[in-house]
Amino acid sequence: YVLAPATFQRAEPGVELGYSPEDMQRGMALKGAAEAVKPLLMQDVQAAIDLASKHGKVGVMGYCWGGLLSWRAATTLTGVSAAVPYYGGGMHLELAHAPRCPTMTHLSDDDAYVPMDGVAALQKAHPAVQVHIYAAKHGFNCDQRASWQAAAAAQARARTLAFFTQHLA
Repeated sequence: YVLAPATFQRAEPGVELGYSPEDMQRGMALKGAAEAVKPLLMQDVQAAIDLASKHGKVGVMGYCWGGLLSWRAATTLTGVSAAVPYYGGGMHLELAHAPRCPTMTHLSDDDAYVPMDGVAALQKAHPAVQVHIYAAKHGFNCDQRASWQAAAAAQARARTLAFFTQHLA
């Protein structure tokens, strides 16, 4: 059972974006608008977790901003059994709360959104979090982006599936 909340819904209902430079710029603007109503946004994520929990244990996963939302879900929301943020932009700035569930992160060694000093801060603040660092750029898991790294994406996927199997079975 998979549920993907429409996190831009409060900013622009029904929006669909790709990876063109124009769509990326528009997505950043929508992220800013959605972040302006962060408490409501996180209530939406909690509602998705609550709905999914009717079908079993809940794992959260996200990429980029979704990775940050996955981190927030692991650290502040209830009902999450495991979390896997992929290159969660800005999560290194939100280290005050420890994850409430097993958490694994996939980060890159060349990422302005989660720089290596931020990775070190994450590892120091939360040593129980599994941190995997790939020789890649932000977005390495997306085959629609120039930063896609097939080997890193495959390794991260295998690790994620094993992690979820361990914690959600």
